[in-house]
Amino acid sequence: MLTAENLYIIAEISANHNGSIERAEAIVRAAADAGADAVKLQTYTADTMTIPCDNEYFRIKGTLWEGKTLHDLYQEACTPWEWQPRLKALANDLGMDCFSTPFDATAVDFLENMDVPCHKVASFEVVDIPLLKKIGSTGKPVIMSTGMASLAEIDEAVSTLRENGTQELALLKCTSAYPAPPEEANLLTIPHLAQAFNCVAGLSDHTLGSAVAVGAVAVGARIIEKHFTLARADGGPDSAFSMEPDEFRQMVRDIRTVEKALGTVCYDLTPKQRESKVFRRSLFVVKDMEAGEMFTEENVRSIRPGYGLPPRFAPLLHGKKASQKIVKGTPLNFAHIS
Repeated sequence: MLTAENLYIIAEISANHNGSIERAEAIVRAAADAGADAVKLQTYTADTMTIPCDNEYFRIKGTLWEGKTLHDLYQEACTPWEWQPRLKALANDLGMDCFSTPFDATAVDFLENMDVPCHKVASFEVVDIPLLKKIGSTGKPVIMSTGMASLAEIDEAVSTLRENGTQELALLKCTSAYPAPPEEANLLTIPHLAQAFNCVAGLSDHTLGSAVAVGAVAVGARIIEKHFTLARADGGPDSAFSMEPDEFRQMVRDIRTVEKALGTVCYDLTPKQRESKVFRRSLFVVKDMEAGEMFTEENVRSIRPGYGLPPRFAPLLHGKKASQKIVKGTPLNFAHIS
């Protein structure tokens, strides 16, 4: 998947199932209908992420989830593990990949038993070296988000994965804010990631709308990940920065258009340009001329269309005469010049 010619578009289900497997399945179907190549889950429980504690260290401040404890948030947001094989089977039946983000070693083992095609590393886990060693040891392709990570931390994470068995790697530029302001996207980091770490690069996008995601494609992103929900109005921990099906579908269309438009470095004329070439300027006789009459700016002009000599030959006419009678509207060629 990481070497596919086509750009890879991931719909992140995250917590948007709102505790209902029927809704989760509806999201998977809607993602397929909207053109996603894959759906992504998250594999954790509240207890594998944190502890139930409400002191100041465990209370969330300054985000959408203000005031909740970490344990309460993860309890609400987690996707039950028993749903995940069923969701994967549905996604596969609909022609999509399905994989997940494991948040601890037990989740990696669980996902390996599900035979996921790759593993995703969340931005917050870039510094969890033991987890990265475990993920790397699977030998599966890895897609890793890089939000909050310094270049040195990314380098350590990449080295850890590769030293432990990861051969196919993609790094996603990510701004870990929910939602993220476009001015903090820094999309030019995407080609730098690809060059610095010799890997596929892309974008895990938390901005509102699709403009940033589409722009990322123009600077070289080969993977786009966006949160996906049936309707933001339905609520849920991640709904405020998730795309609805019609929005996602339009984003996919725009991405595929930009993907085609990128093409290659090319200065050859396309078939359409060859048709248009006739509308360039060229030299035309614009007044009737007799044989032996001098060429002047009054009787020869550079005008459209392009059937005559190119305008760069105009200076060569200085002091030259018509070799024959020439009717107004005739494209000038060398046979007319004596």
